[in-house]
Amino acid sequence: MTPPQPAPGEGSAASRWGLLALLTVINVLNFVDRQLLPSFANFIKPELGLSDTEFGLLTGLFFITFYAIAGLFMGVLADRMNRARLIAVAIALWSALTAASGAAKGFLSMALPRALIGVGESALTPAAASLLADRFKSAQLGLAVSIYYLGVPVGAGASLLVAGYLGPTIGWRNCFYLLGGFGMLLALVMLLVRDPRPKPVHAHGPGWQSHLRVLAEALLQSPALVMVIGGGVALHIAVGAAAFDQLWFVQERGFERAEIAKLTGFITVVAGVAGSLFGGFAGDWWYANRRSGRAMMLFWMFLILAPLTLAFRIVSPDSPLFVLGIGVGIFLLCAFYGPSVSTIQELSPPSARATLVAFNILCVNAIGLAIGITGTGWLIDIYRAAGTVQPYTAAALTMSAVSLLAIPAFFLAGHWFHRDKARLEELNG
Repeated sequence: MTPPQPAPGEGSAASRWGLLALLTVINVLNFVDRQLLPSFANFIKPELGLSDTEFGLLTGLFFITFYAIAGLFMGVLADRMNRARLIAVAIALWSALTAASGAAKGFLSMALPRALIGVGESALTPAAASLLADRFKSAQLGLAVSIYYLGVPVGAGASLLVAGYLGPTIGWRNCFYLLGGFGMLLALVMLLVRDPRPKPVHAHGPGWQSHLRVLAEALLQSPALVMVIGGGVALHIAVGAAAFDQLWFVQERGFERAEIAKLTGFITVVAGVAGSLFGGFAGDWWYANRRSGRAMMLFWMFLILAPLTLAFRIVSPDSPLFVLGIGVGIFLLCAFYGPSVSTIQELSPPSARATLVAFNILCVNAIGLAIGITGTGWLIDIYRAAGTVQPYTAAALTMSAVSLLAIPAFFLAGHWFHRDKARLEELNG
């Protein structure tokens, strides 16, 4: 028998927002650790003697394959066990492996901890999104998820600032060691958190196959769900290409490695926080006042602003469009998370929310980021061998053009949202 689910919004406001604050801090650490390697690209790549293809494998395929595949199983676990304890164990695992990465001597010794870090980090977002959906009502869910996703710009920006300020003074290896130790402390704090769900959920039977069957049924019954996930996949192709941006800034735009890390770190934090908050507030407003779903807001936002993310690749670094384009790209990415994950939660069966979020993570990482990062590294080496003057620029533009497929996907997701949500509510009685 299925245990009763906590009604969204149950509990005190202080406990809801306190939980959100803690999960957001953990997500900041998650993205600091995840982005350390690309942020230190100009330090690590020459010291370890890596090719662009090898660097792409380390930041892309090796990490993403384990992260995405393990994430689906972690999503099922989060639907079946204590989510707070799952997150605590995950933090401890990825923090230990972050510290181990600091001892790498070459490609292989960096590849092993990078791959296994993905297993630890894959547990966080499915469990966190499920916790938030249990504690916040639909009218506030977009804002809550967007605040949680402040971890993306703050974490990514902080990793660049660490590279810019601490890298030249204490070295990249000591930065990895310090962040691993801080993560262990957060794991201990997370052990004190109570999961509001009274006991594990077994709504679909005792086996894992039953969860996967519910996942398949949800996708078949909701074209809007498929489209919002597909739009995220396309968007993350360009996100993957950005893993090479620090190398591009130095080698093809003439910046000094520490200074550009600082500059892009500040831009990432400012533009990313603005984007996350805008996505949360605007998405919730759109949900309450428009006949289409939140994804339709994403359609209009990307249709209007996406050209700037292409223009900054070809203008001079002295042009106002250069810094503006960097900021707009980060703004769009961070504004995307709140509306998209909220849409996925609302189109998911209540007892399989974490599984659907994990499937979304699997798709955007194993397809979007894997193609974006690994493909960009491969293209750079191909363009360089062919004599292309600016191989980083050519590869990034190629991937950014492909990512524009997100625009029609978001339009369809927004158009079909309310029809599919009504169908889900009818099926669940």
